[in-house]
Amino acid sequence: MAKKIRTMSDFATASGLSRPTVAKYFSDPRSVRDNTRRQIEEALEQYDYRPNRFAQNLNRRKPKTIGIVVPHLVDPFFAEIVRRIELRCIEEGYWAIVLSSHGEEAIETAAFETLLSLNLAGAIVAPLGYKTDVDLIRNLNDRIELVLLDSRIDVDAPFVGTDNEQSIALMVDYLCRTGEVPCYMDMPEVTTNAVERREAYARAMAQAGQEARIITTTAANWSFEEIGFTEASRQIASGGFPTRTVMCANDRIAFGVMAAACQNGLKIGRGPEADLRVAGHDDHPLSHYSCPALTTVAQDFAAIASTSLNLLLEATTENEDGSASAKAVTPGSSTLFPARLVMRSSA
Repeated sequence: MAKKIRTMSDFATASGLSRPTVAKYFSDPRSVRDNTRRQIEEALEQYDYRPNRFAQNLNRRKPKTIGIVVPHLVDPFFAEIVRRIELRCIEEGYWAIVLSSHGEEAIETAAFETLLSLNLAGAIVAPLGYKTDVDLIRNLNDRIELVLLDSRIDVDAPFVGTDNEQSIALMVDYLCRTGEVPCYMDMPEVTTNAVERREAYARAMAQAGQEARIITTTAANWSFEEIGFTEASRQIASGGFPTRTVMCANDRIAFGVMAAACQNGLKIGRGPEADLRVAGHDDHPLSHYSCPALTTVAQDFAAIASTSLNLLLEATTENEDGSASAKAVTPGSSTLFPARLVMRSSA
């Protein structure tokens, strides 16, 4: 049985090499001579040793670890964004530490404190928004390279997200052209997207010469399907929606609205026999499989994820002389991606 080696110093001694040489190999096997690499690899076969990658990354002068903070990992939008960023990190030789704030201010604050305690190349943060400790995230921005994602806050760091003005106007225009004008089922103000989308709806309706009809909610949590179901049930019980077309702030709200309509015997669809049209926003992975399939606008997951990481990597890259590279964007700039209309059977 191979002898158990627990530290890199012990492994270096056992392999007959210096610790810096061994550390250099584990950082990049191509960085050492061929005969040195063979000597280390023979020692790895003989001794049961694996380096502590976490400790290695935290102790590097140029760390290869990136922090990611999102409001909810179970939300399909954030799950897909994180998945894409993680895969790119692997390709680029970086390690991603993913933290979720679970929609709670205290947990988000603890996540930021964790990032401040680590030696990171940078971080990609999707903040809660109104609940976020802005002073703390500004401190984080002063310490490491930072890119903000999805929800805007007053921090001087690059922002990447969806152009809510464009996406909402696109849906309003489509619904107005193809049937009764839409009322709007709002979402809780858990992120700044809630206000951006609500105000974009009001402007788009004014542009179309129509009255904005907004169904608000007093809820303040991420249980969007439950909120949509509860508010839609209340509307139906009180005589119906303001119009027979319901545009929802996101697809998860729309799922709740559709469930309430179905439970109350209302038919959703595009045909003349339908009682209600329902549309969403985001292109949730299940929106294609709802019944009927949900008309929505699709956010560009790939562009948002890749641009966020590209901005971070470009900001953390050093020139050959060790000086910092010029950033691709100025702090506080915004990169917004347009959404794409997805026409399905619900509207």
